[in-house]
Amino acid sequence: MVRPNTNLKETFHAAGRRLTSQRRLILRVLEESDGHLDVETVHRRAKRQNAEISLATVYRALAVLKEIGLVREHRLGEEHAHYEAANDHPHYHFTCLGCGQVIEFDTPLIDRVIQSVHERHRAQILDVHLHLSGYCEQCQRSNNGGSYNDET
Repeated sequence: MVRPNTNLKETFHAAGRRLTSQRRLILRVLEESDGHLDVETVHRRAKRQNAEISLATVYRALAVLKEIGLVREHRLGEEHAHYEAANDHPHYHFTCLGCGQVIEFDTPLIDRVIQSVHERHRAQILDVHLHLSGYCEQCQRSNNGGSYNDET
């Protein structure tokens, strides 16, 4: 993961990659976003600034940005991936199965679990993914107070 004071060009060079204008644009699109974007949304937003950028270029650039650690890929209960710019503040996701809303959260409990695994097994933890799914409060209410279950 890149630290805030690290030069972006140096990060790419250290990874044996070139910092192209397209990669810089896609990273900027993700950094300016408040949410998790799918590839088509990244492409649409990037096209506003560079009409020549293709969907294939977006896919390739996202793969490189992910490989370098500048972008994180999430599966949020859908068939396709969502992307966000990586940062130093880990967070986790809850996806509502009713409305599709994604809620980001953090919890010190996960930090304690990571520390425990490290201490017990001398493991070097590089990344953590936690994705919860269920029904948000509003979807539960719209189900007339009933609970969701798989037996119906």
